[in-house]
Amino acid sequence: MNQKIKNIFLNMVTVFIVTMFFSCEGSLKDVQRFNQSSFVPSGEADTINLRYTDSGKIKSILQSPKMLDYATIENPFTEFPKGILVTMFDDKGNTTIIKSNYAITYKKTDIIDLQGDVTITSHDGKKLETSQLYYDQKNEWFFTEKFFKFTKEDGGYLQGPGVDFSKDFKIFNMQQSSGEVNSSE
Repeated sequence: MNQKIKNIFLNMVTVFIVTMFFSCEGSLKDVQRFNQSSFVPSGEADTINLRYTDSGKIKSILQSPKMLDYATIENPFTEFPKGILVTMFDDKGNTTIIKSNYAITYKKTDIIDLQGDVTITSHDGKKLETSQLYYDQKNEWFFTEKFFKFTKEDGGYLQGPGVDFSKDFKIFNMQQSSGEVNSSE
């Protein structure tokens, strides 16, 4: 009888272990599936102040309260969910200020997507405002299909849907526009 109790106990333990094994296998697969589908950054930074230099001169300063880096996914990108403030310097030390409420930069294409109250203000008083603006870093070119307003230092302005322009505002192409241009006679 004692042997019979041992066999029953051994069978119960075996059933329990097999049940736990299959239970854990299902949970392990769920965890693996969750890890494949979850979208978490590989790096995170708060209150960043990044300076880009070339030949000892500061070319730009990027400031943001939050940066999320997704460098380990198939199409890596860096996200600035709380906005950015970028100060760019030309060779003469003149500044251009870029602000947006949100930004994302795509590493494979070198495209920056600026969103929410985007403004670009140049040292000579030119200002561009829009809700979304893309910047092609390779070609140093801005573009948007959204409504924009471009104001010059003399109070003249252009506005309309869609614009693309060089980073120094020297080349400026509009799809449709209206505005007021002040000229000296």
